[in-house]
Amino acid sequence: MNGADTAFVLISAALVMLMTPGLAFFYGGMVRVKSALNMLMMSFVSLGIVSILWVLYGYSLAFGGDIGGGLLGNFDHLALSGIDATTLTGGDEGIPVFAFAAFQLMFAALTPALMSGALADRVKFTAWSLFIALWVTVVYFPVAHWVWQEDGWLYQLDVIDFAGGTAVHINAGVGALAAVLVVGKRIGFRKEPMRPHNLPLVMLGAALLWFGWFGFNAGSALAADGTAATMALNTQVATGAAMLGWLVYERVRHGAFTTLGAASGAVAGLVAITPSGAHVNALGAILIGIVAGAVCSWAVSLKYRLGYDDSLDVVGVHLVGGVIGTLLVGVLAIDGVGGLNQLGKQAIGAFSVMAFSFVVSWLLAKLVDKLIGFRATEDEETSGLDQAFHAETGYDFSTVGGTPASRNTVQDLTGTGAAAPRNKKVDA
Repeated sequence: MNGADTAFVLISAALVMLMTPGLAFFYGGMVRVKSALNMLMMSFVSLGIVSILWVLYGYSLAFGGDIGGGLLGNFDHLALSGIDATTLTGGDEGIPVFAFAAFQLMFAALTPALMSGALADRVKFTAWSLFIALWVTVVYFPVAHWVWQEDGWLYQLDVIDFAGGTAVHINAGVGALAAVLVVGKRIGFRKEPMRPHNLPLVMLGAALLWFGWFGFNAGSALAADGTAATMALNTQVATGAAMLGWLVYERVRHGAFTTLGAASGAVAGLVAITPSGAHVNALGAILIGIVAGAVCSWAVSLKYRLGYDDSLDVVGVHLVGGVIGTLLVGVLAIDGVGGLNQLGKQAIGAFSVMAFSFVVSWLLAKLVDKLIGFRATEDEETSGLDQAFHAETGYDFSTVGGTPASRNTVQDLTGTGAAAPRNKKVDA
């Protein structure tokens, strides 16, 4: 066993785990206050559900020996059978398989959590939980096998996806789009303001994602070596470039540099460099970041033009950013890897995952809708999902400003302590 590499992978696994609560904060600050806790829970519950399924059969389906055609792993490692603390990857000099399994588990838990932002404010918590269990089983585990297992058909095709552009981001982005088309739009979409309720929380979540992403990307080298160092550097510069690209685009297009734009641009850069960062130099990483920031900023507006209600821009950031990173590595890869031939392979990888995930995700969402109903009731959605499903609220506004609200007034939520007339509706 290589102790240094083992420690590196275990630390990276912990960093990737932090990304799921970071995502919860990022998404939680972007929704309206009445459903903030529900948004947090939609991410957190993925850690519980996927962890159990991963041990029972997920690891085996994703990384077990191929059952044929490079499509799915076998059942040799159900409940992690045939593996113990002495089982190593890579022969005599490797890391424990348990360390690799723990690292990959964090990817599996994060991916469906990414989808939750598209469905914010309007789905049943039980339905979402069931959808997660079905989706990782039928979509994520097979696609992870395609991309990262040596027998997988995209791996055999030499598609480059170092840390998850296809298996994680394209997969989650297009799966979210399919689910959105089944569930439908939020009440008041395009008619009522649906502004983020807590932008500092969004920035905190983005910072945690940025921090954890070093484990996500550099950790995928599975060794403390030059490849991990290259990936770490490229992760940082691509993310910074994407944030600037997004801000410049929105300043030109909308006239302001917003904190939401800075946070979203950073995430777009993290997404785009994920598949490509180990195969490009720093200048290539900067170019990928700039393109991802500007294009993803433009792409988030498509939901208004095309009429699909992707609440928190999962499609515009993760699907579009994943496609950008996956394709551009075919153009910008160094050491003789890039070129038209590689670009063609990258396109096959991106669009095959996109087609498979969209169709199967749509069918799964339809199945959940038929079985238990995917959508919350109109009353639950209007009053807020926090009370409806969790019997809690994210904030106590009863004494805002230090003065209890009178029976005849509604407390001002700006923090000034002034009471608003009862007939004035407070936007929460």
